[in-house]
Amino acid sequence: MPEARKPVFDRLAIIGVGLIGSSIARAARAQGAASTIVATARSAATRRRVAELGLADEVVETNAAAVKGADLVIVCVPVGSSGTVAAEIGPALKPGAILSDVGSVKDSVLKDMGPHVPAQVHFIPAHPVAGTEHSGPDAGFAELFENRWCILTPAAGTDLAAVARLKAFWTALGSNVEIMDAEHHDLVLAITSHVPHLIAYNIVGTADELQSVTRSEVLKFSAGGFRDFTRIAASDPTMWRDIFLHNKKAVLEMLGRFNEDLSVLTRAIRGGDGKTLMDLFTRTRAIRRSIIEIGQETAEPDFGRAKHSKESPTPMPRPYATGD
Repeated sequence: MPEARKPVFDRLAIIGVGLIGSSIARAARAQGAASTIVATARSAATRRRVAELGLADEVVETNAAAVKGADLVIVCVPVGSSGTVAAEIGPALKPGAILSDVGSVKDSVLKDMGPHVPAQVHFIPAHPVAGTEHSGPDAGFAELFENRWCILTPAAGTDLAAVARLKAFWTALGSNVEIMDAEHHDLVLAITSHVPHLIAYNIVGTADELQSVTRSEVLKFSAGGFRDFTRIAASDPTMWRDIFLHNKKAVLEMLGRFNEDLSVLTRAIRGGDGKTLMDLFTRTRAIRRSIIEIGQETAEPDFGRAKHSKESPTPMPRPYATGD
């Protein structure tokens, strides 16, 4: 019989049990990464559902109660609420504990949460770059983080042993872990996740507002590209509102670059410049192939069909990289 894996943390507290929080709970339990899991959520209905699903050993009513005695606290709320949560739990955090989060924006999280973190607590923001368009405690699954990246953005001077311990936790959940500066993270994610989501929201909204095309036609004749846009545009509205408001600088910088490049394409189409179009399409096709080669996607056609886990015939949401 294989030797049981030693838990990375004794007591894990999860604040917010949506897609990411519930997936962390499931993965931590499946991999034995924490001896005890405590969870809480703002809504009493969500807390009841967490208890019904058996996602945690303890489900408590308040954030402060959840973090009491915890070795690792992970805040899984929209980034706009992270500072408020930090203020609530700061006095209750155990000396020596690690406080982290899962937000898709990191510089604002450092600034909003940091002032409320006691000196004896190790604050290490994190961003698991994984998700689906679904939300809520029922949406999570233990495999969500497998072979996906988790980016840690510790501030200068953070205890290296604490960083290594949090890295070990995410590695146990199946993630590849990268460490980078918070501002650089926000710039990278602006182009790889945030702007693509903004474009998806915009194109789906444009289609919905067209006067010359009925909504029934948009739904009936959706081609693969539009279906992919609708999947992304179905992501949690509150989470994405906060992402754009809190990563404003990087998103606007990338949108400026995008608009310049879009103008080039507009001129090429208007002027019949096939070479410019062909050159771009060839370069972008190579990027798609590179993503597949490094294992962040498969070449298997999807077309909106749900994947199935090996353990259960129940359809499992298809994970994709997001700010989720």
